[in-house]
Parts: sequence; C-alpha cells; structure tokens
Amino acid sequence: MAIQWFPGHMHLTKKAISERIKEIDVVIELLDARLPGSSANPMLAELTGAKPALKVLNKQDLADPTRTPLWLAHYNSLPGTSAIALDASETTPARRLIDACHALAPTRGSMVKPMRVLICGIPNVGKSTLINTLTGKRATKTGDEAGITKLEQRIVLADGFYLWDTPGMLWPRIIVAKSGYNLAASGAIGRNAFNEEEVALELLDYLIQAYPALLEARYKLKLAPDITDEQLLEEIGRRRGAVLSKGRVNLQKAAEIVIYEFRAATLGRVTLETPEEFAQWLAAGQLLDAERQVKKDRIETDRLVRFKKIPRPPRTSGDGA
Repeated sequence: MAIQWFPGHMHLTKKAISERIKEIDVVIELLDARLPGSSANPMLAELTGAKPALKVLNKQDLADPTRTPLWLAHYNSLPGTSAIALDASETTPARRLIDACHALAPTRGSMVKPMRVLICGIPNVGKSTLINTLTGKRATKTGDEAGITKLEQRIVLADGFYLWDTPGMLWPRIIVAKSGYNLAASGAIGRNAFNEEEVALELLDYLIQAYPALLEARYKLKLAPDITDEQLLEEIGRRRGAVLSKGRVNLQKAAEIVIYEFRAATLGRVTLETPEEFAQWLAAGQLLDAERQVKKDRIETDRLVRFKKIPRPPRTSGDGA
C-alpha cells in the first residue's frame, strides 16, 4: 500500500509559501531526526529555489545518537545549506538557530535590513513547540496530532528578526514507499490515511535488522534468527495482553502499542534510515515513478489517437511491429 496524505489546507500552504518566498532571506526546514530523509519535503526545494537553507534535525533526543552526525554531515555538505540538531523543548540549543540564520545571511538582521525567515516542516515535527520555546510564550498551538497549525503566522523573535510560521505540509505524491511508512510511524500523517497494522509490520521489519537488541530489551524476548515481522507482532501482542477469545492476538492493539512506543522512544533511541539507505530508496522510487509516467504517457497518447486528436506516432523497430 502506498501511503499518501495531502488535505486541502496543504494546498493553501503551498500557495502561501510561493507568495512569501520572494521576500525571505533564509528558509528553515524542520526535520524529524528519526527520519531526516523521509521528512525532507522535496516540493519545498522547488518552492524556495536557491534561498539559503537551514536544516534543523528536531527531536534529536529521540533519535539514534550515532546516526544523527551522519545526517548532519550529509546536509552540511550541500551548497547553501547548514544543519543543526536540537530538541525543540530545550531553550538553549533552540537559540542556536538564530545564530545559524545570521551565518547564512550575514547582511541581514538589523532594523534597517531585518532578517526574514520562513520556517517549514512536515506535520507534527515540532514547529509549534520550537517557536513557543524561542518566544518564551505560547505563540502557537501544539499537540501530538498531525495538522494542528492551519494558518501562516508572523512572529517577532528579536529586534530585526522576523519569523513566518507555516502549517505542516507534506507533498502531493510520496514516491518513496518506505518514506510513507516512516512518516506514518512518526505521526506526520493523519491516522485515517494508513493502516496501523501494516505500518507496525514495516517498522518491526526494519527494527529486527537495525535494532534487535532494543526489541529484545523492551519486549523481554529473544529474537530467533529467522523471525518475521508478523511473528514478532503476534509475540508482542501476547506479552502485552492484547489477546482476544480463544487465544487469538489482537493485531490492531499490538500494532498501536509498537507505534506508540516508537513515537515515545520507550522502545529506545531509533533512527529509521541512514543517508545511504535513503539514497537507495529514493533512486528506486524515482525509477519506478519514471516507469509509471512512461506508462501514463502511453495511455494518454493512445487515447488521443483513438479520438483522432493527434496522428498515430510512427512505429519503431522496438515496438514489435
């Protein structure tokens, strides 16, 4: 199943960013440190063009501390881009992003030439919590459900430093299948847009390979060398009391437990992708998307020929004529 979620207010957010970006000096993209590649919006690069970018890996306290430096190095190697990691609930590290913006746009930041910053990110990535920490007051609503912020907001962080907050935004079509599952597991996608059991199985499949020790410690079990994600989900359900009549496991309940414990980091500090893994998933997704587009174009061409809108293209030797 391909997970997709792009409700109506995200169209408005896209339009608002397109209009606002003309007067912006720095774009901050807040990423989830547990899935830095999957939580980076490919549509944002198209909207913001060559504007200096600050990638903020939020929720670093929930992410694998050995993998976060790999992602910071990856983003810091990109032109016109800087990256920092922080926990949005901590005041001192959050202040670092102001200095990082000044480094990206050193001629801005005075009352005559104020720093104008746009902050973007996927839903439920922690933007509202970060902004409330920066301002020292409840400037925006917060919560653990995707899609709380619905309107663009202008916030004065300091003299000569203006921040525009935008609602969380995904992109119209997620071409990396693994990203869809990772985003759903993190809470970035509305709960009605995915199946919890399927997401939990994908999550466990990755954790079995990358974090077996955390699974064994959390669920008090020993993983067999050939255990499958389905078998593990059933075992977790039994150990957590998610059992129905006649000893059947409530897989829905077991899935909810796995997803919740990943989000809360009670399972442990986990990062669901490395830069190398994400690059491979992206390449595969782009190839599949290109093949899908060729097929779509062929169907459209056949339709136009059938209704005599265009002449039939000449056959080539590879057409099997």
